Amino acid sequence: MSDFQVRKTFAEINRKIKEGKAVVVTADQMVGITKELGPREAARKVDVVTTGTFGIMCSSGAFLNFGHTKPRIKANKVYLNGVEAYAGIAAVDCYIGATQAREDDPLNKVFPGRFRYGGGHVIEDLVSGREVLLQASSYGTDCYPKRHHEGKMTLTDFVDANLLSPRNCYQNYNCAVNLSKRTIYTYMGILRPDCMNANYSTAGQLSPLLNDPFYRTIGIGTRIFLGGGIGYVIGAGTQHNPGVKRSENGVVMGGAGTISVRGDLKGMSSRFLRGASLTGYGCSLNVGIGVPIPILDEQMAMFAAVADDEILVPVVDYGKDYPESGGQAITYVTCGQLKSGEITVEGKKVSVAPLSSYPGALEIARTLKEWIESGTFLLGEPQETLPSVPFEGFRNLG
Repeated sequence: MSDFQVRKTFAEINRKIKEGKAVVVTADQMVGITKELGPREAARKVDVVTTGTFGIMCSSGAFLNFGHTKPRIKANKVYLNGVEAYAGIAAVDCYIGATQAREDDPLNKVFPGRFRYGGGHVIEDLVSGREVLLQASSYGTDCYPKRHHEGKMTLTDFVDANLLSPRNCYQNYNCAVNLSKRTIYTYMGILRPDCMNANYSTAGQLSPLLNDPFYRTIGIGTRIFLGGGIGYVIGAGTQHNPGVKRSENGVVMGGAGTISVRGDLKGMSSRFLRGASLTGYGCSLNVGIGVPIPILDEQMAMFAAVADDEILVPVVDYGKDYPESGGQAITYVTCGQLKSGEITVEGKKVSVAPLSSYPGALEIARTLKEWIESGTFLLGEPQETLPSVPFEGFRNLG
């Protein structure tokens, strides 16, 4: 890094944002800019690169405080529209997980189950302004004597409502195929036998952590676009693993990094928080996330210019290998190949479909760009960056 000729700080970039002088581009635009100018001149020209992703993120949920009742209740069971929320926190606090199914759901008893309504759908209903039925029960105490409470509530009726997700925004992810002889139903969608189709879930060149592969600018306190509102990174997500195999450009060739995020649900939108039902698997939540990447130097300009054809995605067999705790790559394909709609696996041409939305990710990146250019969104400098591994590449940054 001592050879870098371009150096910027978060404070300097934020000052330019406040003055309306910051140059902000989306990650797909940065690809062309860096290719034309080189990383050094691109770093001089561009201050912030905006990213985006919009897809199913199972490890999501919301902390809700429904307020004290009269008389008071210490809830030990809470249901929202028939979906159980964990109540072992405090008297009127609960946590609803995106993958929790409605209490009366037959699950996979009638296979494949439809999982039509769960925690992710409750969260979508709340941010849509719809009423949800809250049912709380208690064993009763001297200070909290009420044993049952029921009432309809909208999001504004909750004292506090915060999206708080333990693991979102995987840095990269598998492309799933099925080498078995039967159709299977997975969190990667329906996979037909004998490798007849493939599903993937990544925004590729727009994906936030792929544009900062060593997490130099992302960590505790990073301000982000979250579910249509403003949120924050509160640390590394569960299963964060920066030590996976990387290609020569430093880009991870598997899941690798994750982030844990938090934001006020009352400022979010159902456009970017959508309940999901995965046939034969369960319920979840589609989450929209956008992370601004400050271009502090030439290396960050190079990182933020990663293109779809430079991102390698592992193709994994979900028919046998993955469920038996394997998950070894059969082969690797680029995001560019995935977006073409067809890949080749073991000599066979296979049709491909995305589970995440690239148009949605692009809308998020463009919206975040507009927020920064308007001066209403400043960068949050992380107090501690995500755990990473050393990187010695990109010596020729001219």
